[in-house]
Amino acid sequence: MSTTPSCYHCGSAVPDRAPWHIVIEDTSHPLCCPGCEAVAHAIVDGGLESYYRYRTELPERPDERQAAKADTWSVYDDPGLQAQFVHPEGDNGHVRATLAIEGITCAACAWLIEHRLNALEGVTSSAVNLTHHRLRVSWDPGMVKLSQIFAELAAIGYDAQPYEPDQAQARLQHEERMNVRRLIVAAVGMMQVMMFSIPIYVSGPGELSEDFFALFHWLSFALATPVVFFSALPFFRNALRDLKTGVLGMDVPVSLAIGGAYLASSYAVLFNVGDVYFDSVAMFTFFLLFGRYVEGRARRRSGHSGNALSGVLPVSATRLEADGSERILPASELSPGDRVLIKPGHGVPADGIIEDGESSLDESMLTGEYLPVTRRVGEHVVGGSQNMENPLTVRVTHAGSSARVASIVDLTDRAFASRPRLAQMAARMAHLFVLRLLVVTACVTVAWWFIDPSRMLWVLLSVLVVTCPCALALATPTALTAGHGQLRQRGVLITRADAIESLSHVTRVIFDKTGTLTQGQMQLTQTCPLTDQSSEHLRAIAAALEAHSEHPIARAFRPFRDATLQARQVKSYTGSGLEGTLNGAIWRLGRPDFAASNPPTPPSTGQWLLLSENSAPRAWFKLHDGIREDAAQTVAAMQARGLEVELLSGDTQEAVGSLAEQLNISTWHAGKSPEGKLERLRELQARGERVVMIGDGINDVPVLAGADVAIAMNGATDLARTRADAVLLSPRLMRIFEAIEIASATRRIMRQNMIWSVCYNFSALPLAAMGLVPPWLAAIGMSISSLVVVGNALRLTRWRTSAAPQVVPATPVTV
Repeated sequence: MSTTPSCYHCGSAVPDRAPWHIVIEDTSHPLCCPGCEAVAHAIVDGGLESYYRYRTELPERPDERQAAKADTWSVYDDPGLQAQFVHPEGDNGHVRATLAIEGITCAACAWLIEHRLNALEGVTSSAVNLTHHRLRVSWDPGMVKLSQIFAELAAIGYDAQPYEPDQAQARLQHEERMNVRRLIVAAVGMMQVMMFSIPIYVSGPGELSEDFFALFHWLSFALATPVVFFSALPFFRNALRDLKTGVLGMDVPVSLAIGGAYLASSYAVLFNVGDVYFDSVAMFTFFLLFGRYVEGRARRRSGHSGNALSGVLPVSATRLEADGSERILPASELSPGDRVLIKPGHGVPADGIIEDGESSLDESMLTGEYLPVTRRVGEHVVGGSQNMENPLTVRVTHAGSSARVASIVDLTDRAFASRPRLAQMAARMAHLFVLRLLVVTACVTVAWWFIDPSRMLWVLLSVLVVTCPCALALATPTALTAGHGQLRQRGVLITRADAIESLSHVTRVIFDKTGTLTQGQMQLTQTCPLTDQSSEHLRAIAAALEAHSEHPIARAFRPFRDATLQARQVKSYTGSGLEGTLNGAIWRLGRPDFAASNPPTPPSTGQWLLLSENSAPRAWFKLHDGIREDAAQTVAAMQARGLEVELLSGDTQEAVGSLAEQLNISTWHAGKSPEGKLERLRELQARGERVVMIGDGINDVPVLAGADVAIAMNGATDLARTRADAVLLSPRLMRIFEAIEIASATRRIMRQNMIWSVCYNFSALPLAAMGLVPPWLAAIGMSISSLVVVGNALRLTRWRTSAAPQVVPATPVTV
């Protein structure tokens, strides 16, 4: 007769075909749920497997709330549900998801979550966005299930669920309301306790009777109790979680100080023995809560635009049916190819191309530019922008999670997957500092036991409080958050966190030409046939070839498309041109030396493309591309800052030289293939230069990948954006110069915060150990140190660029 196996950890019945188990001494033992599996693995991995050998009774389930959620976690393994929030990660079968995490309070929480998840077999990476309380995790679904990731998070004290902007914002608002309530209770308790403590401090011997002493002490006890058990509750909860996981965070010394002072004071009141520290308890709790509240408000304010992007797409859309009727439906149901009507005052529900109408659109949420821009037939519109004037008919190209605004949110989360060197160093220092602080505190306590036992307790409290590494833990996250927010407001999206530190060290800026220093809006201005074929027919052939390209040049030929001409087997030769078959002949369009073996001389100066049939020249096409209006000002500002500016392009000598002369760029290279550009980049890096590369096309991808910092323009291809360290959402080039200055300011403030926090802790520790700092002063000092760090970081939110050189606009030329 078969029997139902029992859970090796808690003794409960194990469901049939349950996948959970633990291996101890080469023996596999069944477990009943993911919660038991997570706790059992934590015990064994911590070297405590003897616990199971010597225990005298079975424990309770790890958490009844976790057990109740076991079925919910299993639901997240359903492919249909995962399709809503789990996305592919590369070509290796890995996937990624963004989760909203509850219970995060500081950088130590982020470190703990990442440390535990990265230890799971099958999890390739995890990164916590401390600003928005989001977790981006990537894993191999063949090795680990999503339910196991949820269970692991719950086992270390953090609730998680798929990130949904509205729900996440509601949770943050609820958390903020609770923090305000705790702060109010602590403030009222502190003021009242101080009111009863001051007469005891200022009265002389015999001025207060024993009855008044007892009354004031009992009133202080009653007022301090809700402060400890309500206002300080998050500190105790987080400290207990840290002790369970074996990772000491800053809440451990905080809880020891508050709990120790409260218990000692309560004992003194109940048994009329010793001193009372209720005023220090209430004051410390209030100042610590106030510091964290200000820090939290600063982080949320700096990251507000990032959260706002998540909900910028309108909920509904008006789709035009085949019979011309209008149908209102959820915007999430749109698909590429749909035609939508966007009325004045309505939001654009998806990315697309205007088929009918002309109007001004507000794109400030995406680009940081507050002036509306005019969009016409054939131009792209971005989902999330607002239609200001006239109705538009738009053909959808990207909708839902594939829209550009969704990719911006994803790239923002990716920025937190790595941290600058200074941030990593600060996180390690804060983690190690707590353990050393507890060791030092124990030594100081023993020393004062022999020096003066009556002062031992408050010296112990002062040491724990005054050296709490809150400022050290906040030093880099607050500066990074403020820096990211300032860059985001100016239309610069950092996609890799270490780009901020790299930008602050750059020595040379390299620009591509087409679509970077120029507007990328090519226009065909002249056609010169070399045969008896008509200009219209030759332009249509060129347009048939360019129909297969995403290069800005292709836009110049779009108006000349002929539906009866279809090019076949079209190949793109990066940096050279296009080749395809049409009517049995091989046609080439591009650089003269690519299109024909013996190309003729172009009719005049400027940018010319040669069209050939079976290597025989057939037509010249002259293109015009205007220079960006702030290109000269941007180049001058960078040169005034001491940066070397270089132009690196695959275009002709005449076009590149003309542009370089107009923009006063002394170092320029023309006719460079992608390999040639990368070779030039390697040459500069070998000389010790730190290079920023700015480009927008597929041909720029190799050099973007090799640069110290890669910046993709606002109109860049998807491939260029994914390879870039930063994406320019605004069409203004000056934003790049501002990004370099903001990055330098962010790194400078991170260093200032690090120096301040380290100097504060090392100077305050000996003073507190010598008994020169009372607990109430320690609470004020610790809070002030944290507020100094936060306030210094908030200076970035009011950052203004230095005055850029005034450049007299040159006469426009064809490039």
